[in-house]
Amino acid sequence: MGASALVLSGCSSASTPAPSASSTDPAAMTGTVRILMEDVPDSDIVKSLIPEFNKVYPHVTVSIEKLVYDQMRDKLVASFQAPTPSYDLIVVDNSWMTDFVDAGFLQPADARIKATPNYDPADFFTSLTDITKVNKVRYGVPFYNYALGYIYNSDIIKPSEVPTTLDGLVKLSQKITTPTMAGLAMQPQTGYKIMEEWTNFLYSAGGSIYTGTGKANLDTPEARTALNKYIELYKTAAPKNSLNWAFDDAFRSVSSGGSAAMVSYNWNLAALNKPGSGPYAGKFKLAPMPGGKSALGSWTWSVPTNSGSPDASWAFASWLTSKAIDVKRVVAGGAAIRASTMKDPAVLADAYGADYYSTVTKILSNAAPLTEGANGDEMIQSVGEQLNNAVAGTKSVSDALKAANDAIKTIQKR
Repeated sequence: MGASALVLSGCSSASTPAPSASSTDPAAMTGTVRILMEDVPDSDIVKSLIPEFNKVYPHVTVSIEKLVYDQMRDKLVASFQAPTPSYDLIVVDNSWMTDFVDAGFLQPADARIKATPNYDPADFFTSLTDITKVNKVRYGVPFYNYALGYIYNSDIIKPSEVPTTLDGLVKLSQKITTPTMAGLAMQPQTGYKIMEEWTNFLYSAGGSIYTGTGKANLDTPEARTALNKYIELYKTAAPKNSLNWAFDDAFRSVSSGGSAAMVSYNWNLAALNKPGSGPYAGKFKLAPMPGGKSALGSWTWSVPTNSGSPDASWAFASWLTSKAIDVKRVVAGGAAIRASTMKDPAVLADAYGADYYSTVTKILSNAAPLTEGANGDEMIQSVGEQLNNAVAGTKSVSDALKAANDAIKTIQKR
């Protein structure tokens, strides 16, 4: 994920343009929708659905440009500030949402959502729609969830043994660790990865990143318990010399049989179970995090204020996130965003299975994002740096968490 903090500025209207009359008539809709997305399989699924969209909206042209994550934010900001924008529809990471809204870069979405027949926005998971809001105003609709869970090798860990507490996670991971297999493939790389992983430990310990009033809340007994347990796990049940590991490293360890479990995105189960992916393919299962609350990331479809085709852009975003098309996208391998999708027969019959979707429903029903408010990327990187210092032993747990808490306070004052 991107690490740089950007100075954002913009001058734009705070109100949503009313949808044009043609927005209610697919055959009359015209326009070109240029989209920037991350260079990942999710974007290929969206691209594959464009021909079906064009059966309904024959005069709307949709094109997708893909970039690696670290390049996306700079490219988006350049488009927002350009006299002629490069993009008409975008996906927004949850850590960017407040910054983009504060700069005036995004159109409010409430009027368009309300004007779209049979859209049923209440069917989206609340944890995902909360991320789309700034000051109670919606600036888009959910596209993809990045909620984390506990993924484990069922040949090594029986479903009845899956831990339900943080202490249970530590004890089980230690118990199953052998000279050739670690109990948990961890991701303590400084910055985003350790912050994303450790936040699940914080929630499991009963802690939170913020107080109910949005103030920093990491200099607490719960945070210290979570970080001490994380370090204990790293020292006793993680792969050796994995201090700088990120997602790819942990995935390779689990898929190859070098580790028995990992904390990862719920939809990563399919890649681990894909035939030929490793000696335990087909044996991996998903469970909620111990304590039942997970860290959450999310992509949101948003229309930029300076979009050249706002009506056509909303037509594509609302079509793609409608109930029927969400089912098709999920069956093709996408991550669900609607509660109804989790119960659809076509979805329940796919390779993931009914147990998986039941578990994801539980995860999304009790998940919270890594960051709230402005300067989210900077906050995640700053806290993640302090957490890594504690795991590396260059700072005590108390000193690292105090520094992390102070960093959030400083960032919130900007």
